[in-house]
Amino acid sequence: MASIAANTTPYSGLPPINVQLFEAKARKGLSFADIGKAINRDEVWVAAAFYAQAKFSQEEIVKVGQVLEIDPVAISSVLGDHWWPDRGLVEMPPRDPVLYRLYEGIMVYGQPIKAVIHEKFGDGIMSMINCNVHVEKKPDPAGDRVVLTFDGKFLPYSQW
Repeated sequence: MASIAANTTPYSGLPPINVQLFEAKARKGLSFADIGKAINRDEVWVAAAFYAQAKFSQEEIVKVGQVLEIDPVAISSVLGDHWWPDRGLVEMPPRDPVLYRLYEGIMVYGQPIKAVIHEKFGDGIMSMINCNVHVEKKPDPAGDRVVLTFDGKFLPYSQW
């Protein structure tokens, strides 16, 4: 069973330095928001960088190293200018319940969302490259609510 658990960890496939980032974050009791404030980035972007799906600048590497007490040279040697993020999910549909519910949301509401986007903007897509993502906790007497915001630039399809 231990080998199954080892293969399903959320850190599987990450460079060892990223695992060190997670471990230092936990050891110091910091949130992604705390780290984001220290490097002037949004908490979701910081989480993406920890999961090797976003790229720290050299200045951010230095700041993250200071905040987490990890040698910035060690971070830069793996995640420096020569490295590029992997921004894709490897397994579809995802097995993790949180990720699966997001996937399910697109399966259930994808076509209606697409139709409304086309009505309001025309023929095109929402950029996920030029996009900000925010997660908020909204208190509710029936149980706290998760508010996800995808704030993406509209990109019209070209006509030729």
